[in-house]
Amino acid sequence: MLENALVLNALGEPIRHRQKTHSADWDEVEEFCRTVYMPYRVRPLDRLSRPDATMISAKAGCVTMTRFAYGTGIHLDRFDPDAGNILVLNTLRGALDHQTDGGSVGTGAGESFVVDCSRAEYWLEGDADHMQLNLTIPHQAMEDMAERWFGFVPDDRLWTSRVKIGGASSAWPALLDYATRALSQDGGLASDTVLARHIEELLCVELLRQWASSAGLNLEAGARCAAPAYVRAAEEILEAEARDAPSIGDVAKRIGVSARTLSGGFQKFRGISPRAFLAARRLEGFREDLETMPGDVTVTSIATDWGFSNFGALAGRYRERYGETPSQTRLRSAGPSRRH
Repeated sequence: MLENALVLNALGEPIRHRQKTHSADWDEVEEFCRTVYMPYRVRPLDRLSRPDATMISAKAGCVTMTRFAYGTGIHLDRFDPDAGNILVLNTLRGALDHQTDGGSVGTGAGESFVVDCSRAEYWLEGDADHMQLNLTIPHQAMEDMAERWFGFVPDDRLWTSRVKIGGASSAWPALLDYATRALSQDGGLASDTVLARHIEELLCVELLRQWASSAGLNLEAGARCAAPAYVRAAEEILEAEARDAPSIGDVAKRIGVSARTLSGGFQKFRGISPRAFLAARRLEGFREDLETMPGDVTVTSIATDWGFSNFGALAGRYRERYGETPSQTRLRSAGPSRRH
């Protein structure tokens, strides 16, 4: 199903890639991996071996998809937690061995493994025949997706779980197949913002479901309906008035509870503070305006309209959430006329 992912387009034609897609140079391979995954240590199983690496990447919103193989047996460890990334390693051929609690578990063709390297230590070992279709997703983006879809942020019982997911008969490989075909349906790798965000959402939500199921957790148990009425009322106000950034004290007063009660309710039922909830809604609204405002409206003007004054801090938070800068979103969304 995924044998030609990111190699052939939906018509079966070779995809034209702008970047170098193969290398026998360790420095080039490691630089690619630092860029699309995170810093970590790689040790070849054969100390004198050279790589014969496949290096292909594509973006779907904040999700980086990579077709990758070292072309030699390797052991990887010391994944950088400060990068804040989750890895989903989907094996196309060959085999990997992954660190789990008290031991390891293997994945072969059609099997997947997920680990949040910002929350759990991790090592893996791959044989010389391995070929992967991997996903790299910022942890913060998954928190935001969980909060938006399930109404709360899971705790470390999920994020520290290193588990196999999917399987040949599950929805996961079928979704990956759809995602790679959709990205390449125009003959190259699609950069359409609406399509990319659609794929991003599908992948992240299904990953949350599969991950939680394998970890023995039920995300539906924390759905929005479980929260008390005052939390839901505050969410409605914060969502509707995100641009004006109402104070948490004012919101609490309007719904008839104390600010302390409101904060406690959000922490208990949503796993975040009301301020963090508001910040996420404001960032989403800012991004929506970047994508939809007329081409002659600048990024600075849009940010100012949302009440953001520290543009450096805003750019940092935005890149952490969406994997690109506000200017990159604006340039792509504004279309060709803005580039000339």
